[in-house]
Amino acid sequence: MRILRRTAKPPARRTPRQAARTAVLDPQGRVFLLRSDNSEVGPHWNMPGGGLESGETPIEGARRELREETGWTDLEPGPLLCTWEHDFTWHGIPVRQHEHIFLGRGPRRPPTGDLRTAHTADHILGWHWWSPDELARPGAGPFWPPTLPALLDAVRQERPPGDGPVAPVHLGYVPNAPRR
Repeated sequence: MRILRRTAKPPARRTPRQAARTAVLDPQGRVFLLRSDNSEVGPHWNMPGGGLESGETPIEGARRELREETGWTDLEPGPLLCTWEHDFTWHGIPVRQHEHIFLGRGPRRPPTGDLRTAHTADHILGWHWWSPDELARPGAGPFWPPTLPALLDAVRQERPPGDGPVAPVHLGYVPNAPRR
């Protein structure tokens, strides 16, 4: 008699993708986040950013993406806050994305210019400046990365604005929550 064993289905092969984002904090500690939609995880909040172009460094990509998604030309990504990896489908391609997230500081203001084409292409639904209290509310989010509220809270508690570099954290691979 032959015994059939069920084995777990191996994970789908994912294309490696490098990306960079900027967590922009205003003087009161609010963070600027974009509301995006993804076929696997659904609507979520993330920082301006995206995939690196050929030959681009993470800081160059963060700078370009910040300008493309907000219209702000006067802000610069600062020190590296963290890195993390996660899986999702980008424009129909399953990817494992390795992200560099930089910390930036700037005034609280809306995005500027006509960003409709960029936002439509990247499935960006809106934006919001989140206060620390809003980030801490039960049911807020989901966020990319999921630990974003804790990371930003640590930044606010450890270092006042302009008081030296932040020690970057490597979060490793973090699975996304299923679509809500």
